[in-house]
Amino acid sequence: MTVDAASYLAGAGLGASLIVAIGAQNAFVLRQGLKRRHVGIVVAICALIDVLLIGLGVGGMGALISRAPVLLDVIRWAGAAFVFLYGLRAFIAAWRGPGHLNASDSESQTAIGAASTVLALSLLNPHVYLDTVVLLGGIGAQRGWPGNAWFAAGAMCSSIIWFTALGYGARLLEPWFEKDVSWRVLDVIVGCVMWWIAAALAFSR
Repeated sequence: MTVDAASYLAGAGLGASLIVAIGAQNAFVLRQGLKRRHVGIVVAICALIDVLLIGLGVGGMGALISRAPVLLDVIRWAGAAFVFLYGLRAFIAAWRGPGHLNASDSESQTAIGAASTVLALSLLNPHVYLDTVVLLGGIGAQRGWPGNAWFAAGAMCSSIIWFTALGYGARLLEPWFEKDVSWRVLDVIVGCVMWWIAAALAFSR
């Protein structure tokens, strides 16, 4: 198969512009990275979801999703409720404190719990399907073979690189989070982001 660098770079650029935007998924990955808890599982799930959805979109699933407004509405309301509750949890954590986490912290979180949370934050957001399946998939599918495959590969690589960098690069910010107040601020920011997303989902049409 001939390398189509233009299609690959186009997919990588568009994919990065959609993935890097601040959202519930990125906020959770960042926090897990700072806590150094189940980072590999969380990063792998996020990247795998994007890879699968991009592949489905380029394969033609985007047209089907765009014709299912009822399904998107169900996902939208379920996602709004979940994100609202997660934001509330972040605000409560900021209020109670302390937020300082280290290797000796007694707070426990199972791998299943982390995986379940990131799955919900990822799949209960209709914009995930609109961005990866409908938008990326629709644009990529127009390129024809093998340009569509290279476009999808570029978008997939952007997702894998971003989530890996976000999850494992978060530890570089640890000096800023040596004080409890830093964790309180982070929780407040996460709470605000979650509630903003919940409002956007609830009032979007």
